[in-house]
Formats: sequence, C-alpha cells, structure tokens
Amino acid sequence: MAELLEYKCPCCGGAIGFDSRSQNLKCPYCDTEFDIDTLKHYDEDLITSTPTEEDTEWESSDNQWSDEEQDGFRVYSCDSCGGEIVAEETTSATSCPYCGNPVVMKEQLSGVLKPDYVIPFKLDKKAAKAGLLKHLSGKPLLPKIFKDENHIDEIKGMYVPFWLFDADADANIRYKATRVRSWSDTNYIYTETQYYSVVRGGDIGFERVPVDGSSKMPDDLMQSIEPYDFSEAVDFKTAYLAGFLADKYDITADESAKQANARMKRSTEIKFADTVYGYASVVPESSNVKIHNGQAKYALYPVWILNTTWKDKKYIFAMNGQTGKFVGDLPIDKKAAFLWFLGLTPVCSIAAYAVSLLLRFLGFI
Repeated sequence: MAELLEYKCPCCGGAIGFDSRSQNLKCPYCDTEFDIDTLKHYDEDLITSTPTEEDTEWESSDNQWSDEEQDGFRVYSCDSCGGEIVAEETTSATSCPYCGNPVVMKEQLSGVLKPDYVIPFKLDKKAAKAGLLKHLSGKPLLPKIFKDENHIDEIKGMYVPFWLFDADADANIRYKATRVRSWSDTNYIYTETQYYSVVRGGDIGFERVPVDGSSKMPDDLMQSIEPYDFSEAVDFKTAYLAGFLADKYDITADESAKQANARMKRSTEIKFADTVYGYASVVPESSNVKIHNGQAKYALYPVWILNTTWKDKKYIFAMNGQTGKFVGDLPIDKKAAFLWFLGLTPVCSIAAYAVSLLLRFLGFI
C-alpha cells in the first residue's frame, strides 16, 4: 500500500487544509490557522522519505487484474479512517471519499517528480461558482433552461502540472511590403505602388513559457486561462496541496518542448512584425527562428474545473485559481438563434434600403 501524507491539527486532531483566503493552513473544526512554515517538517519528511514499491499478492482467480489494468491506478490508505482510496497513477493530492479528509500522496511527489514552484490558490469555490454565473450572463442565444436549471455536476480545485521553459530565440525574417500613392487630374486617377523587401534580424529572450504537462487537460483550455502572475509563485511545499486535487505530469519536459518552441516561434514572429510599419501592406516571405539555451522548470498552477451537463452533453469550464479568468464553451439555443435572425433581418433590410436611397440621391446609382 502506498503512503499518504495528511496534515493533522495539533489542537484538535482534525484534518487541515490550505485556505486560499488567508493563504495559511486552517482547521475546519476549531478554526485554528497555521503558517505554512510551521508545518515545514512535513516537507522534510517528503524529501527524506524513500517510497517503497507495492507488494500486492493476488488470489488465484479468473477475475485477476491484468498488468495493464494495474498500471492505470494506485491504491492508498487513509490515515484517519483506514479507508482505501483508489486514484489514477498521476493523482498527487485528493480527499478521502469516506471521511472527507484531505490527503497528499507523497510518493507521487518525491524524488525527480517534486515540483520546483507552486502558485497557491487565491480564489475559493464560491468565486468559481460566481465566475460561472458571470460567464453565463448576457448570452442571448444561451438556452434559458441552461441558466435557470443549471446544476453544476462537479467543482474541483486542482493543481495542474506545468513545464516552464526559458530560452533564447534568434530570428531572421523577410517581408514583402508596399507603399501606395494616388493622385488625379481632370481626366484620370493615377495609382503608384512601390514594392520593398524588408529584413528584420535579432534575438529575443523568453522566461517561463508555460505548457501544461497533463494529458487529461485540454491544451486550448489551459492556454485560454493564462496568464498567471509568477511573482506570486513560491517554492514548493506540500502544505499548499492540502484540501485540493493535484496531478503530477504525465507528459515529460522533452515531450512538451515542441509545443513550447512553437509558442516561442509564433511570439517572436509577432514581435518582429510589430517593428515593420509605415507600409500599406506587409506580408512575411520567409522566417528562420532558432531556439537555444532551453531550460525547463516544473510548477503547479491553480485551476478550478467545473463540469455541467445539458441534453446529455458534458460542458467543461476552467477558471484561473489566481486571477479569476474564466473560459468554457456554451451551447446555443437553435430556436432562439432562428428568432434572433428573423428579428435582425428586417433591420438589415431597412438599413440596406436607406443606403440605396442615399446612393441614388448622390448620383452613384
């Protein structure tokens, strides 16, 4: 059985968790708060402990687990009630389904898997609910029943693993640009177009370009809730995980580097293009961007995940647990969209008719 790390209140013995409002550990039973450094010995235990491999003997039966099935999960024992917790192999923190106490799987975070940084949660579950309601408001094509009878299936605060890439980029980019000059006399209108070859070259540095290291998290969802304020990041301590879910990475830094390189290249091209101005048009002709001096750090970023269902379809929303930025796709009421289009059509027809009368009055048609 793998080991669990659980924080006990020295005052009453209850399980304590990280409180996003006070940024301290707090006991929900006696309301006692503890500074993170007060429980530093838990992290020392994490560093010095050596995880032991599972030694499970299966009874001879037709229903034995296969090796492939065992690889997908781990079994843990809750120190408070003794209940067994079955979790995915990448889960690093969760809560006991029997007694509700927060637990941290220290085996999952030891050794090379220990994160370098963590950005603690600043916003709680109430803020996540409020973010969803705000996201739903002002959407005329959103099904009314989706708002009125919307029930959130699940809200979970999760620390998502991110790789943070530092690197330098050298770029040489060539653009085709034009300048246009027009003039006229009593008979003709003249237009002169001049063509230019514009070259830009130089280097640019990147710090902490994030790429989520969890295959379960959609990349577009995680990118949409960026940016995070890294100035509020702290050195990793397991105490910040208490009371929240946490995953370890299942995509390595090397595997994530391709996406990081693509983001750096795209950002480099945008930055260099911003230096080409004063032309009527600018079109890139060739781009050569080389990434070098790459380094990667491992961090955990706070994310609120909300799941809801409408017409048997799952909708996933995500909120930045630090800044409150909220994203997620919404359904469209086809009937409402059709009625909205019918209401808009007469307005467009009237506007088009008015423009036609104006052009006739001015003699253009």
